[in-house]
Amino acid sequence: MTKGPLDLVRQVAAILDALDVRYALGGSMASSLIGEPRSTVDVDIAVRLERGAGAAFLDRANAEFYVPLDAARAAIASQSSFNLVDTAHGLKVDVFVLGDGLLDRMQIERRVSVSISDRSEPIWVTSPEDQVLRKLDWFRHGGHESERQWRDVVQILRVRGDDIDRECLEDVASQVGLSALLTDARRAAEDEQI
Repeated sequence: MTKGPLDLVRQVAAILDALDVRYALGGSMASSLIGEPRSTVDVDIAVRLERGAGAAFLDRANAEFYVPLDAARAAIASQSSFNLVDTAHGLKVDVFVLGDGLLDRMQIERRVSVSISDRSEPIWVTSPEDQVLRKLDWFRHGGHESERQWRDVVQILRVRGDDIDRECLEDVASQVGLSALLTDARRAAEDEQI
């Protein structure tokens, strides 16, 4: 049986839900679900691993995936990222361990439940507002060079239109130094609607 990225998301989400670990699907797959659909095999999951949850998660994940355990433990301790690899299907999940920064806290607090098919449990996805902020932050840290990140931001703003919480976006963007980029992205989204 062929496994795709959405199957992988469901598998990891089931582990996290069983352990009561708060998570949110992010990255390209999340922006495809709420913005402009595009083909992607990237699976990025942000997790809030409270004390003791990291070891339990690694035990469960290691039973179903290849997990570089030393790197994963170090990533949990330093609140960075590590991979889970489905070796049978050649698929990978990037797991981002969230810290206490504003964007990290909001990504989990504002996550939304999304049904990706009628036959499966809903999954937690980063809210449209937090996807915009996260992608703008990645764009900034990448030297303003990632056309893909920029395109995702513009398309989320365009597709969501008035449904996006503009006040929240402006407030958080101001707090984390993303106001100018947000303004530019809004202009680009408005230009695409004409």
